[in-house]
Amino acid sequence: METVAMSSKRISIEDLTHDLLVALGENPAREGLARTPERVEASLRFLTHGYKQDVRSVVNGAIFEENYDEMVVLKDIDLFSLCEHHLLPFYGRCHVAYLPDGKIIGLSKIPRLVDVFAKRLQVQERLTNEIANSLMEILEPRGVGVVIEALHLCMAMRGVQKQSTVCTTSAMLGAFRRDERSRSEFLHLIGRQR
Repeated sequence: METVAMSSKRISIEDLTHDLLVALGENPAREGLARTPERVEASLRFLTHGYKQDVRSVVNGAIFEENYDEMVVLKDIDLFSLCEHHLLPFYGRCHVAYLPDGKIIGLSKIPRLVDVFAKRLQVQERLTNEIANSLMEILEPRGVGVVIEALHLCMAMRGVQKQSTVCTTSAMLGAFRRDERSRSEFLHLIGRQR
């Protein structure tokens, strides 16, 4: 990972937002904007708090021995993230499946794991892979499948301005990559295969 040289004086997001408002031709002291720099800083800190989270801490040991070997699917997990290219939101749904190999994970941990990576500056392709790879590493299942469907405001609000375009990405690991039947069952269960 690249490191960025920082000056000895730390510049706050609040100060940068104030300067941004001025550069846009606004008056940051007017009533509607007076607290905007403070709110923007709080918002950005929340939307990127995934940088301060560790996947293993989020899972918190909620992995259990269980003699279950059929597919486990969580679908329609709400997902909100920020595009790293424009700092505009993208949002949609994430579908996650795994094939246990003697261990299962607490169901609430999967959406939490999705949020760890979504709450960072992202591209959808990397986000999809990070979710799949982390679940594969932590749970050691026979396979993991992840599908994300998202609408990107950087495409809807600017640029090509296509408001209905949805981007779909997938990551298939282990049995989901090798076995067409497992992959087809997953896609069927999430309603993505006719």
